[in-house]
Amino acid sequence: MTDLAGVEQRWAAYFRWGPYGMLAAGTLLSLATADVVGMSTAERYTAVVLVGAAVVLQLAWGRWSRDRPLAPSVPGGCYYFARAALAFALSWCNPFFAFYAAAGFVGPDRLLRGRALHLGLLCTAVTIAGSQAGLPLHGPLDWAVFGGLLCVHISLIVVFGRLAAREEERTRIQSATISELERTNAALQQALDENAALHAQLLVQAREAGVADERRRLAAEIHDTIAQGLTGIIAQLQVVANTPDPDLAREHVARASDLARHSLGEARRSVHNLAPAALTHDGLPEALEKTVAEWAGRTGVQARFTVTGTVEQLHDEVAATLLRIAQEALSNTARHAHAARVGVTLSFMGDEVSLDIRDDGRGFDRGAVRERTSSGGFGLPGMCARAERIAGSLTVESEPGHGTAVSARVPLVRHD
Repeated sequence: MTDLAGVEQRWAAYFRWGPYGMLAAGTLLSLATADVVGMSTAERYTAVVLVGAAVVLQLAWGRWSRDRPLAPSVPGGCYYFARAALAFALSWCNPFFAFYAAAGFVGPDRLLRGRALHLGLLCTAVTIAGSQAGLPLHGPLDWAVFGGLLCVHISLIVVFGRLAAREEERTRIQSATISELERTNAALQQALDENAALHAQLLVQAREAGVADERRRLAAEIHDTIAQGLTGIIAQLQVVANTPDPDLAREHVARASDLARHSLGEARRSVHNLAPAALTHDGLPEALEKTVAEWAGRTGVQARFTVTGTVEQLHDEVAATLLRIAQEALSNTARHAHAARVGVTLSFMGDEVSLDIRDDGRGFDRGAVRERTSSGGFGLPGMCARAERIAGSLTVESEPGHGTAVSARVPLVRHD
């Protein structure tokens, strides 16, 4: 669009100053050749008057067209034919004034249209051909030369007119294409901005939902482990307080100590799962590798971690979600699977990340799991909710006696 505006500015500059230059060139050459072409005194005075009239015409046109766009109009047509008439009269006095007449060949379509355009070009061609043949014409030879020159000029007008029309059509198509591309790019950029805003909103909502989920999980952990452990400790201490048997008292004190240690471990595990400190200094692959190694050392189960694809630095929420899913899946494996081997695979697949946890344990009946899922059994609802909150999904495949496979697939969102 800027190029088109520049073209219009150059055309406006030509229509304002170009005819002055061509009139000045014709005047200077006519003065230099006045004696050569045999200009009479009357022709010289007439030329002076006509040049003055041409200057007045150009001044009037410049004032009228200064703040108006260049487009075919009645004033523009009057200006064109008045200039053509003055150019013809000047060329009658001296052929070199045809320079002024040649201004009619430049941009006539910006002043005339239709039949007026064809008539204006014909008038300009007559003036140029007449000046070249030598006005006034005398005898058949002069007329024959004039006719030949006029045919040549008309042919040139037709040829160059068609070329100009093709170039104008090409320019129009290119301008339309550029405009369409600009609109498409603007729409695409708007869509990208909206997508980025929606994605940021999704992550914020996922973070908020994750906080609420962690609160519910921590409440359940306290109720199911720590509270039960404290209840057991109180019961053991009550037995100690009510028994006179020292051996029995020591036995119950030992049980209370074991329950206290177990409850402390459960509390530490709950806090660890609440805030994945493993991601503080490491990326997700490193954190998963350490988590798997620590889990294997704690449970004595052979575990292997693998990464496939090109590793990307993931958004914090995505990395935390996948790490927590892995921790929950490993915890389920330790509690229920009785497995000998476990494999954890993190796969980067273009615009998606996949986390797979497989074991060779005893497996389970998926129908029974669906019944238990409604009451929160096996931790599967929490894992599914985590994946779904970041537009992902979680699938579980298992059969009794054939192990279990948990697969989480989430969008690959890079760290900003």
